[in-house]
Amino acid sequence: MSRSELSLSEHLADSIVEIIRTERLVPGDALASSRDLARRFDVTTPTVREALRRLEATGVVEFRHGSGTYVGPGSERRLLANPHLPRGSRESVLELVEARLVLEPAVAAAAARTRVPEAVEQLRTAAANALHPPRESLRASMHFHVVLATASGNALLREAVEALLQVRARDQVEIRHRYNDRARDHAEHVEIFEAVRDGDADAAERLTREHLGFIREAVLAADFPDTGAADTGTADTDAATTAEDGATTDPEIRR
Repeated sequence: MSRSELSLSEHLADSIVEIIRTERLVPGDALASSRDLARRFDVTTPTVREALRRLEATGVVEFRHGSGTYVGPGSERRLLANPHLPRGSRESVLELVEARLVLEPAVAAAAARTRVPEAVEQLRTAAANALHPPRESLRASMHFHVVLATASGNALLREAVEALLQVRARDQVEIRHRYNDRARDHAEHVEIFEAVRDGDADAAERLTREHLGFIREAVLAADFPDTGAADTGTADTDAATTAEDGATTDPEIRR
């Protein structure tokens, strides 16, 4: 593709996002066909398809075979994760845990101060997922720490936690392998939920820090093979994630 064609598809992608915004379309709403969009913007259909592929990569739109193009969940995000996941290692897993230790205790304190009612109720359900994975699609269920951020009432904090977990999804699988005591995980999530429910910001912050600290200790004590279980493919990822709390992103991420 030439530089001029690349610029045109980028500009067209921006125009399609503007359509979504001005027409107040939400995830799941259908977009006009590629042919109709091509006529609207006076460009070729392949150029429209290239622009849509760009938007698909960040979840702004999604293609449904035999049905058309629809607004995707990424249309409402302001912070997007890199979809190209790095190979996991002890160092990368620790990096993720330590980043979460900086961010999530403060997020939990904010959640306890704000306590968005709907998110607090979702947090109760998400806490139970560690022991009782939901029967419905995991993709439709809620990740505990994302819901915790949602309870803060700050959409950017929620997106930051969600993006951090998504971009390091394979490292999240490694965390689950190393910190695999479901009963303990559930109990710690319940304690965090109760602190948020009760509006105890200090306790919510402390309990979240302790929870992530325990995870860090488990990772430090674990044996990581040279090849890394995180690089074994999609089947391992699916197997590791079906017994944890649900996620709001794809691939599904747990804890």
